[in-house]
Amino acid sequence: MGLIETVATVCSYLLCIVTFPFCFYWYFNIVKEYERAVIFRLGRLKTREAKGPGIFFTAPCIDYLSKVDLRTLSFNVYAQEALTKDSTNVTVEAVVFYKIENALNAIVEVADYRDSTQVLASASLRNILGSKDLEEILSGREAIANAMLEALDIATKPWGIKIQTVEVKDISLPQKLQEAMAAEAEAARAARIKVIAAEGEMKASKALKEAADVITDSPAALQLRYLQTLSNLSSEKSLVLFPLPMEILSAFKLKSAG
Repeated sequence: MGLIETVATVCSYLLCIVTFPFCFYWYFNIVKEYERAVIFRLGRLKTREAKGPGIFFTAPCIDYLSKVDLRTLSFNVYAQEALTKDSTNVTVEAVVFYKIENALNAIVEVADYRDSTQVLASASLRNILGSKDLEEILSGREAIANAMLEALDIATKPWGIKIQTVEVKDISLPQKLQEAMAAEAEAARAARIKVIAAEGEMKASKALKEAADVITDSPAALQLRYLQTLSNLSSEKSLVLFPLPMEILSAFKLKSAG
């Protein structure tokens, strides 16, 4: 410790004596269970490890205490617009959950760990979107989240940060592209309906052909079907016109001629 530092330290403690007992309120800091504190004295680390939980004294004017929250934290990666691999504009939103594992590194190694992590997350998301085509993005939310988590975890490890989870919240497409995709989906549905209807008609035609073959091979079956139709019509209280078999008319003609 140099002369200037010694003088500054002595003056700081004298100030504590002069301001007693108010110094207990001004110069004692409580670090909670979920927090850790890094203390600097005259710009240097006072100790090589974070402190807490507990109560700690900071000498006035020469000590500076910085707290870090060790709980799981989160931030939103607001709408990031990017050009996909197949030259389509997409807008994606995500949320990142992270935790401080090394409070000392989070304070010493980066100016603002939260802001830096957010900027890094935005850049990482845009890079990932640019490396994929539209179909991969729409069907691969989990793959995007995993790639983003891996990239962030590697980049933030020197800062004492552990990325826990990344979730893709929303994927938006330009209005014209949405309309085009909706029209394409509608056309695909209409085509499927036509195919189903055609298959149904084909099956019905096949059944009618088989029935016609059976009737052709057995005239008695035709007469039986005719009688069944008459029975069904007779149960209805309405006037119905129905054809008369040619065999009956022929019999009447022969009788009249005789």
